[in-house]
Amino acid sequence: QVQLVESGGGLVQAGDSLRLSCAASGRTLSRYTLAWFRQALGKEREFVGYKDWRAIGAYTDSLKGRFSISRDNAKNTVDLEMNSLEREDTAVYYCAAGTTWSRMPSAYAYWGQGTQVTVSS
Repeated sequence: QVQLVESGGGLVQAGDSLRLSCAASGRTLSRYTLAWFRQALGKEREFVGYKDWRAIGAYTDSLKGRFSISRDNAKNTVDLEMNSLEREDTAVYYCAAGTTWSRMPSAYAYWGQGTQVTVSS
């Protein structure tokens, strides 16, 4: 079993940067794809990006250039760096782990509990 715990969320102002972290336990995730999703109030869960075990990444087009994902296999962690935050980035952010690379939430077997990011103008 894999447990994922996100941290680093909070209230920030538009234009700020924020770094979210996700720590995994229970199993080494070096061969897993690690992804970030987000869900705004009243909306469906949205793909943010992933980095697979080969360190190949993908991002949703609208976030490319502002968001980046890094992973540390030795520490079993994956981070999401978010820059130039906008009010529209307000959401609960989730990290997820799966054995294949995908933009679909259903492809990921393991999920964290989420961390709230609120961006004020």
